[in-house]
Amino acid sequence: MGSEAPTWADQWGAGGFGAMEDDAMRSQNDKAKNKKDKSGFASKAKTAALVCVQKIRTGTSSSVKWIKHKCQRAR
Repeated sequence: MGSEAPTWADQWGAGGFGAMEDDAMRSQNDKAKNKKDKSGFASKAKTAALVCVQKIRTGTSSSVKWIKHKCQRAR
C-alpha cells in the first residue's frame, strides 16, 4: 500500500504533482505584474511630462508678455 501511493514529498515537494502547472501560473502572474508595473511607470512619466509642458508654456507666455510690456513702454 505504501509503495502504490505517492509520498507526501512526491506530492508537495519540488517537482511533485502540479509542479509544472504552478510554474506556468507563476510565470503568468509575473508577466501580469511586470505589465502592470510598466503601465504604472508610463502613467507617471506621462503625468510628469504634461506638468513640465504646462510649466514651459506658462513661463514662455509670461516671458513674452514681459517683453511686450517693456517694448511698449519704450515707445
